[in-house]
Amino acid sequence: MNEISDDAKRNREDWTKANAAYTDARASKNWAADEITWGVFGIPEAPLETLGAVGGLDVVELGCGTAYVSAWLARRGARPVGVDVTPAQLATARRCQLEFGIEFPLVEASAEDVPLPSESFDLAVSEYGASIWCDPHLWIPEAHRLLRPGGRLWFLRNSTLSILCAPDEGRPSEKLLRPQRGLGRLEWPGEDGVEWQLPHGELFRLLRRTGFDVIDLVELYASDDAVDHPYYDGFSAEWSRRWPAEEIWVAKKPG
Repeated sequence: MNEISDDAKRNREDWTKANAAYTDARASKNWAADEITWGVFGIPEAPLETLGAVGGLDVVELGCGTAYVSAWLARRGARPVGVDVTPAQLATARRCQLEFGIEFPLVEASAEDVPLPSESFDLAVSEYGASIWCDPHLWIPEAHRLLRPGGRLWFLRNSTLSILCAPDEGRPSEKLLRPQRGLGRLEWPGEDGVEWQLPHGELFRLLRRTGFDVIDLVELYASDDAVDHPYYDGFSAEWSRRWPAEEIWVAKKPG
């Protein structure tokens, strides 16, 4: 594996602990899911249509974790490759590959520096992987490099509004609690990992400067019957029914 940044090392340690605490235990359930759903409240992909047809596509998942998204895409005819910096998460992914009989390559690397050839993929995806745990000034250009002309970048992250309303500890408030100016690299009190949360304008300009055309931005709301997640306590269902807690971005590499 290529040398990784100090932030990536911190996130690798954090996700090693998280894998032991809860992601390994939930991995089989996520792999077994028939329907593609997104985010904390399991918003179905079908009515959103953000991914499009994936059959026959070469896909790289950046920050794949236990790689259940790659498994969902493989079932639909895609040829995924999972990339993650945390060996423990990749070990869980390999266990699930054996359990479900779905095989695809898994690469131990940071999404900021991926040891794969340029222009090798039709689709790059990141569901709370590289999208918040890697420096966007590095991973977004890397995604652009990996995509063929005409390829698409898809990623899910926290909404900017949810971050602006988030206290240092606990769930988002109904008030703005932090400035948008200067928003970017975040270290939450009591947390070991490092997140990146660019506001909309900066993220849009970064995608454009990198060479992407932004083609979709979908804000996700919790459904009327949603309940609070048992592990991810950063959002409440009540708050997320009124304001978007998460958002999906889709961009295209011209060609």
